[in-house]
Parts: sequence; C-alpha cells; structure tokens
Amino acid sequence: MMNSFGHIFRVTTWGESHGPALGATVDGVPPGVALAPEMLQHWLDRRKPGQSKYTTQRREADEVRILSGVYEGQTTGTPIQLMIENTDQRSKDYGDIVEKFRPGHADISYWLKYGIRDPRGGGRSSARETAARVAAGGVAREVLKALVPGIEIRGYMTRMGVHEIDRARIDWDEIERNPFWTPDAKAAETWATYLDGLRKSGSSVGAVVEVVVRGAPAGLGAPIYAKLDTDLAAAMMSINAVKGVEIGEGMNAAMLTGEVNADEIAMGPDGPEFSSNHAGGILGGISTGQDVVVRFAVKPTSSILTPRKTITKAGEPAEIVTKGRHDPCVGIRAVPVGEAMAACVILDHLLLHRAQVGDGPCGRIG
Repeated sequence: MMNSFGHIFRVTTWGESHGPALGATVDGVPPGVALAPEMLQHWLDRRKPGQSKYTTQRREADEVRILSGVYEGQTTGTPIQLMIENTDQRSKDYGDIVEKFRPGHADISYWLKYGIRDPRGGGRSSARETAARVAAGGVAREVLKALVPGIEIRGYMTRMGVHEIDRARIDWDEIERNPFWTPDAKAAETWATYLDGLRKSGSSVGAVVEVVVRGAPAGLGAPIYAKLDTDLAAAMMSINAVKGVEIGEGMNAAMLTGEVNADEIAMGPDGPEFSSNHAGGILGGISTGQDVVVRFAVKPTSSILTPRKTITKAGEPAEIVTKGRHDPCVGIRAVPVGEAMAACVILDHLLLHRAQVGDGPCGRIG
C-alpha cells in the first residue's frame, strides 16, 4: 500500500536497501519523448554513494536499466519500468541491531505497525530507496524538456547544522564544484572542516536543502485540494529523514507584516511582473510564473557510533552503537532527490493543467 505518488504522471517505487534490486514503475508518460538510460544516469551519478569522504562509503554503480515503455529510443505511452541493482550490500554490519531499535530511526515505528522489520539498512525506510525516485525524476525532466523548453530545476544546500550560506556570496556555477552542492564557496570550506570532525567522531548532523524551479508556466495547480504547494510539500516530506518543508518565505512569513510580505505587481512587456517573491512562486495553490521555491530540513542520520539507550524487541533496556557505512550528513545526497521530486510534481501538474484547460491559461491580462 501507499508506494505510489502523482496523479497523471504516477510513480511507484519498489525494493529495499539490501534486496537484489530496487526501482520504479513510471506511468502517464506521453508517447514520443526521446529517452535512453544515459539520460537518467547523469542524475543518478549525482546521488550515488561513495563519491566523497563526506558520504557513505557504500559502493554502488547505480546503473539504471529501462525494462519497458521505450521503443527505438522513444517512449511508447505505456508504463516505464526502471531497475537499479544493489551490488555492495554488507548485511553483516547490522547483525548487532537485529533485536534492538535505533533511536531516531524508523526501526521502532515499522515494528509497531507491521510486527516485522528489515534491519539490513532499514529496508524501505533506507535512503537507498531514493535512487528509484531520482531515476523517475530523470524521466520527468526529459518530458518537461520536451513540453516546456528552458525550464530549469536546481537544488542546493543552504545550511549544515548551525552553519548557513551567505546569500550575498551565491555563485550558481559553484554548486557543481564542491561536494556539498552549495552555491557559496566559503560555506563549502567551513562545512568541510566541520563535517570532517563529525565524521571522524562517528556523529552526524542535519541540513537544509533548497530547490528552485525556473521557467515553470503560470497556472499550475488548483484551489484547495490540488494545490501545487500542497503536492510539493508532500513530495519533499516523503523523502527519507525530512522533518520540515517551506514554500517561499515559509515559517519566516509569520514574522513579516502585510506590507513586506506582499509581492507587488506591475504590468511588464511580457505580462505581470512581481517586485519580490515572498510567495515562492505560488499563490492560492497556483503558480504565478515566478521561480517556484521550496526548501526542506533533513534530520541528522540516526546511525551513529555514540552509544545510545534503547530497548530490545522484548522490551528490555539496552545500549546500541550503529556500525556500518552511513552518511554523516544525509542532506548532501538529498539535493538530487529534492530536484527529482520537484520535477515529478511540476510535470504532474503540467499534465493536469493540460487535461483541464488545454495548452494555455484560461485568462489573459492586458
């Protein structure tokens, strides 16, 4: 149950962290869109583990295979089956926690719900599941490229623990130059030293990731139950370890006055123009044509070497130390996952919009 998301563009993920493979079934893709494994592989390569000392040292090629839905390099309109094999599982690393619950982890909630759990990396609760989402997001990007040329989806880290970027130093080209996907080179240097210390001590830290969609057309989303920001928030909140989501100003809007928060409007040569973007590109659940801005907070990885008090499945008190290969800051590899989820949601709402009102907006200004 409940392993699918989306309305028209619908994604179902499957598989576990230490199973033979994982993947996604992607339905609702229009026919005739160019698609090949290498188009998806680029995005998976950004997410895969073991690329720096700041992420888990599990070595996975994350090579994606397209099993259906594509013929002679084009989508057929039928379900696309994507598969990624697991090749570097070390299930023995979890032998000591079979009878214990990791504090801060989904171990105990899975047990309370199902009466059974997969302790090998957390099973479905593992961030390994997000590889399937990134593959599906790659499909969404190719469809968006065909339907909305010029649309851009970019994610980056803005905070690691108490250390935040300086937005006055933002350089978009810097995002691809450092292992933290951050546009602030100085922040990247600070984070490197900070995280190195945490990594060596066996601890972990949280992060904030921001995703911006540029070039999304106005009119995506619908009032009340199909709001664009509702689905974006749900998509980001569904990512493993995410504990909070904001659109635009988010929680900060509670500290602003109406005069400051309102994005004033003027008529420009190509349509309405806004003086600011406190709304994050969405008003009343519908996109305005401005940048769509969403950010989410990722909690610290719960698998740490510091002894923590817990209980066993029998309810007895115990102490636990989690060994194995884990991300000291899971927010790093959450960046391409956030991008993928944004791509899936934007495409889904674009297809919903086209189904209801056609290729253009219902109204005109000017």
